[in-house]
Parts: sequence; C-alpha cells; structure tokens
Amino acid sequence: MLKRLLIVLPIAGIVAVLLAVWLLWWGGGSAKAETIVVEEGATLTSLCPGLERKGLIPGTCTTYRGMARLFGSGDGIQAGEFEVPVGTNGAKLLDLLQHGQPVQRLVTLAEGTPSVIVQEKVAAVPYLTGAAPLPPEGSVLPDSYGYKRGEARAAVIGRMQAAMTRELDRLWKARKGGCPVSSKEETVTLASIVEKETGKPSERRAVAGVYCNRLKIGMKLDADPTVIYPVTKGKPLGRRILRSELNADTGYNTYRRAGLPVGPIANPGRESIAAVLNPEGHQFIYFVADGTGGHVFARTLAEHNANVAKWYALRRQRGEM
Repeated sequence: MLKRLLIVLPIAGIVAVLLAVWLLWWGGGSAKAETIVVEEGATLTSLCPGLERKGLIPGTCTTYRGMARLFGSGDGIQAGEFEVPVGTNGAKLLDLLQHGQPVQRLVTLAEGTPSVIVQEKVAAVPYLTGAAPLPPEGSVLPDSYGYKRGEARAAVIGRMQAAMTRELDRLWKARKGGCPVSSKEETVTLASIVEKETGKPSERRAVAGVYCNRLKIGMKLDADPTVIYPVTKGKPLGRRILRSELNADTGYNTYRRAGLPVGPIANPGRESIAAVLNPEGHQFIYFVADGTGGHVFARTLAEHNANVAKWYALRRQRGEM
C-alpha cells in the first residue's frame, strides 16, 4: 500500500504541474491591446524578451518557450506588424505570430497624381521615418504600396519609382507605334497630358490618338492642364485660367508652342502610358466635353466649333456660365 502511494503521489504531482502549465498556456490573457513589429528572421527566442516586457506572455520567457515547445505547432514566426487584442492568451499569441494575418499598411496614389501630392501623402504617413523627397515629375507609378512601420519615407518613394521604371520598360517593349514619341521620357510626358484630359478610362486611347495626330501634323496640343502645371505644380487650379497664363511661355504651355512640353505634368498610370504607345487609329484632331464626363471628337474645325457651341449651351442651361 505504501509502495503504491509512493508511485501515485509523483504521478499526481506531474499531472498537477502539467495541468497548471496547460491552464497557464490557455488561460488569462493580455490586459491591453498591443502592436508587435516582427523583423525578418526573428524567432520566438529573440522576440520573447520584448513580449515579456509588454506583459503579453504568461510567466517568464523560459516558461513560455517551454510551453510553446510542448503545445505549439513548431512553425516559424512571421515577419510583419501584428495587432494583439485584449485578452490574448499565450496559445493565441503564438498562433497569431505563426499563422495570423500581419497588418497591411498601404499608401495609394491615384492615376495622374502630381509629384507634390506624392511627397505630401508620403510625408503625412505617421508610421514612416525621415523626410519625404520630392520625386521628379512622371517618375512614380500610381498604385497602392505596402510599407512597414518604421520604414524610411525615401525608401517607399524609391519603390514607387522602381515600379514606374519596370512598367515603362515593359510597355515600351510592347509598343505598337502610331504616335510620334521617340523615347520613354516623351511617352510619359504625353501620357501625363492624356491622364489629365480625361477621367474616362474608355477614352484614353481616343484622346491619345488626337494628340498623336496633332504631333504628326505639327499642330499645337492646346492642352489646358499644361497651362495650369507651372502655376500649381499639378494641384487643382480652383478657378478659370487667366489670359496672362494662356500667353505665358513657360516651357509647359502647349498653347504657345507646338510639340510636347518640356516634361510631364503628372505621374500617369499604366493605362495612359499604354494608350500613347498604342493610340486609337482615327482622324480626329479636336475634342470637347460632352457633359457626361466624356468627350465628343471632331475631324474639322467647323465640326469642333459646332460641338463647342453645344457644350456652351449645356453649361448655360446648367447655370455654369
């Protein structure tokens, strides 16, 4: 009987210890929400001291690592930023770090965003570090870009520029001709005008075709956004263009000189670049708004003047003139 008791007691003690550990692993939970940033290559061992300081793990690091070996999956820790909700216990914390979805932080640039706005948007992201450089106009590809907390703003803008370089190279190789642009730089410049002249994706190739036709015959592009760019650096003007601005020879004003302006007036998207490199084949050299967000196109000045008259009549009817 004594022998049996001596055997049972240690077993009971082991079971009690395992039960206590099990309850420690699955019970309790963090008292407050926390954010954890896990660097590439981090392990539970390297991460554990920080988790202990924040009060996110039950017991000590040694205890927690032991419990992770006993009850965890053995999978590696992911890199990324993780949000730990209130009440997360040891088991859930490990599962979050191994299999959870890291926080995805994005900065999104719309097609046609000028570089001054790119700089402002990146500068306004609170989780980035360092100054946001002003990228050269037309060097950034509008898209959504992920970033990590603590990353340098210059690095994020660098990725935006690298994306434009890759996309422009790809589209340039696939070009079909039809537009007298002789370089990638000229392509981006004309694409930035196309981007600013129409907000209707289905019209991009048609609008590109108009400007390509004008370039072929040496006709001025007469694009309002090129007049506005030197005044606002691509931001909305907020008023009508002044006669003095239409007359100013800034290098960008396509009412003053034939051909392309001296550089891009925005950061065009991939579709506008593709439109310039494969414009719609037609004989139109004029277009004007049609009142629906799109445009109506014309081959002759007489046709164009009639279309302009209709547009002005519609604007007067709306009380816009």
